Amino acid sequence: MSKVSVVIPTYNRAAFLEEAIESVLSQDYEDYELIVVDDGSTDGTGDMVGRFAGRMTFIRQDNRGVSCARNSGIEISTGEYIALLDSDDMWLPDKLSSQIDFFTRNPDALICHTEEIWVRNGVRVNPMKKHKKYSGMIFEKVLPLCIVSPSSVMIRRDLFFHTIGFFDESLPACEDYDLWLRIAARFPIHLLETPLIIKRGGHADQLSRKYAGLDRFRIKALVKILESGILSPRQYEASLRELRRKCRIFGNGCMKRGRIEEGEKYLRLAERHEPGI
Repeated sequence: MSKVSVVIPTYNRAAFLEEAIESVLSQDYEDYELIVVDDGSTDGTGDMVGRFAGRMTFIRQDNRGVSCARNSGIEISTGEYIALLDSDDMWLPDKLSSQIDFFTRNPDALICHTEEIWVRNGVRVNPMKKHKKYSGMIFEKVLPLCIVSPSSVMIRRDLFFHTIGFFDESLPACEDYDLWLRIAARFPIHLLETPLIIKRGGHADQLSRKYAGLDRFRIKALVKILESGILSPRQYEASLRELRRKCRIFGNGCMKRGRIEEGEKYLRLAERHEPGI
């Protein structure tokens, strides 16, 4: 049994994936297992991964989405900690050792994430102000959008298996937003202020490009958390305000594009979660 289980989900990203795997194998911390889950790729991913035989566990499954791929890797993992890495991102060499050191010094912590370096189409860029990272009880900070990158987190195993549960496989996108809401509502999410991942974007197969109107998935996650019964009154009110805002923006956008019935549905949605209704 390794201390850390590293889980990489992938779909048709053989070129990116090779670099992601290399960044794991180049870590200065060695007590880990690497699990790569191929979610039905057709681009020769299996052949490329073959050259790493003996250094990782490789799972191939039918294409069922990133949540299912991550969950498949987590389910067979054995580590005390789970570290996620998206197949288009990379880690700096001291990523795992830095987070293990954090948990050693903070034995009550359940999850930590790190700062990151952003690269878009091969060029380093600065994140916008809205993507600022926070540490601690950050529930209200994660409501507007996903500010925790899956590739940056390390999570105690028990948080998945005994407390929060796994990624929601009904969400084709924003599944990470949903998970961070469920965690942040109950536990602090700690930040290591050193950039330890390279987050790459701008390529055509990103989920943010595949699924236009991502807020509809965030709205579903907000409805789930509002109905969960785990929120404090303050958290509930903050979630409701964000639901109203997202429903208004998304609903009005649907109306402008002639999707009247869909627009009206979202404009009515927040009313169902008013206190006493």
